Amino acid sequence: MGIYCCSYDLLRPVLFPFVASLLVVGSSLGRADSDFFDPTRVTQLSWRPRAFLCKGFLSYDECDHLMTLAKDKLEKSMVADNESGKSVMSEVRTSSGMFLEKHQDEVVARIEKRIAAWTFLPEENGEAMQILHYELGEKYEPHFDYFHDQTNQQLGGHRVATVLMYLSNVQKGGETIFPNSEVKLSQLKNDTWSDCAKNGYAVSTLMQQQILKACMEAALL
Repeated sequence: MGIYCCSYDLLRPVLFPFVASLLVVGSSLGRADSDFFDPTRVTQLSWRPRAFLCKGFLSYDECDHLMTLAKDKLEKSMVADNESGKSVMSEVRTSSGMFLEKHQDEVVARIEKRIAAWTFLPEENGEAMQILHYELGEKYEPHFDYFHDQTNQQLGGHRVATVLMYLSNVQKGGETIFPNSEVKLSQLKNDTWSDCAKNGYAVSTLMQQQILKACMEAALL
């Protein structure tokens, strides 16, 4: 089965002069069922880069629903070319994925509202959700979520935050890693962590875990 996750990037207007760096993670525990967001469930993982864990973000039914929407539509994942901004294939990203439509259905719209409440960024600043699937050995090498090319920056502005939502679980691997985190040396790891996870501060693949991450920080999934 591999691991499924959902990535949701948030943009700022082109003329807004501030670029933030932020990652949010959350585990659902099967309780979230509305657009209500409870800030007491948030834990700070790192300040440089900004990374947060939110417990109780998605319900099991919501995770199943997002995976069902994507399963028959997955294609090879692409990256944005640094010069042209066009989507191109690259060996740095070997997963498969697909994009949902904004407000595609009631469940998707409810999750988008919940993300807006968490990030304090309006729904219209969010890109469409991207459902991603990683099989054994697949990866996304360390990268920045913000745009390097001018084309995408002119279309919607820079990305300032990414919400990463784990939709399924695996016994080992699939971590999101921050190689430059200021707290990476304080995290103790044993044999249950993958080799990749030992290269920085790692967030494990707990069921329905959501990460809000800084677009200015390299991450590895």
